[in-house]
Amino acid sequence: MSRNLRLENLTKRYGTVTAVDRVNLEIEEGEFICFLGPSGCGKTTVLRMITGFETVTAGNVLFNGKVINHLIPQKREFGIVFQSYALFPNMTVEQNIAFGLRMRKMNKQAIAQRVEQMLDLVGLRDWRKLFPAQLSGGQQQRVALVRALAPDPQVLLLDEPLSALDAKIRVRLRAEVKRLQQELKKTMIYVTHDQEEALSIADRVVVMEKGQFRQVGKPIDIYKCPNSDFVADFVGTSNFFKGLRTDDRVRTEQWEFKVARAGSSHREKVALAIRPEKIEVFRPGEPTNHLVLSNLLPGRIDVVTFLGAAVRLVVNMNGEEVISDVIEKAFEQRGFKQGDDILLYFPPEGFLVYPEGESAA
Repeated sequence: MSRNLRLENLTKRYGTVTAVDRVNLEIEEGEFICFLGPSGCGKTTVLRMITGFETVTAGNVLFNGKVINHLIPQKREFGIVFQSYALFPNMTVEQNIAFGLRMRKMNKQAIAQRVEQMLDLVGLRDWRKLFPAQLSGGQQQRVALVRALAPDPQVLLLDEPLSALDAKIRVRLRAEVKRLQQELKKTMIYVTHDQEEALSIADRVVVMEKGQFRQVGKPIDIYKCPNSDFVADFVGTSNFFKGLRTDDRVRTEQWEFKVARAGSSHREKVALAIRPEKIEVFRPGEPTNHLVLSNLLPGRIDVVTFLGAAVRLVVNMNGEEVISDVIEKAFEQRGFKQGDDILLYFPPEGFLVYPEGESAA
């Protein structure tokens, strides 16, 4: 498979402020990439440099092996979908979809055929004569999506396209975006601050912080093996403890945990992270003889939150708040409730260990 889009030491500065700092990435043809990060991390700036809406301070954007830094957006043959639908209010659905094709001076028959294909792709054939004001937000964003796809762009770039929609429609539409990408085998680059969105649709996720790529990988790898405390904190939910590690033991202010991976025999400052679903919950008196006793600690359930497939327990452990997720069926069977005294078990292999205050670049 050819590599069709490459970022080489891509940098953007605004005066003395560095918004994007020497980032590198190769994107395969037909790949779905998500840029994920908090507001102000530089993800939209990267997208705008790829599209040509933002000039490059240093480094290169290469497409099919050629540097395209100098090309204006119209010459890059990339499709773009923004957060605001940006539909022409005085044009019908089919006229909006046909607009880019008319600008390319396609003949009327070819335009009509392409509009039909696009309407069928997103199930809007019955809405073709309506104007944007007559459509729901989800329908308008579908029109914006196929309007960008109609000219058959080499790459489709989407800048938080679903963030203005309500949660239920957003979930439905992101599945639609993924279906279209797989059906058309189109390279797509998607910017979002919504971690669930990124993890559910991307082939690879690029996690950004302070203008840099902190981790690039498959969604499952980003979630299960975050390479820094920042990624562990930003992607999903984690419980954190700070302490001193010696060999396979980490001493915090209150406890001493055993961890699966031994470190140096010299004491070093570390941050421990553990996902809520990794923490096991026991009632006092239940058999625990197979467990590492130093990792079994008492607590009291302060808050119970129903999440659907799981139930989230906020547990007070001697003044420290710890989150544990229990499968809903197990929660019902065991009858946990607010105020219960319980035991939390932290499996040694469930911990991720990071040098304190360091983030992998």
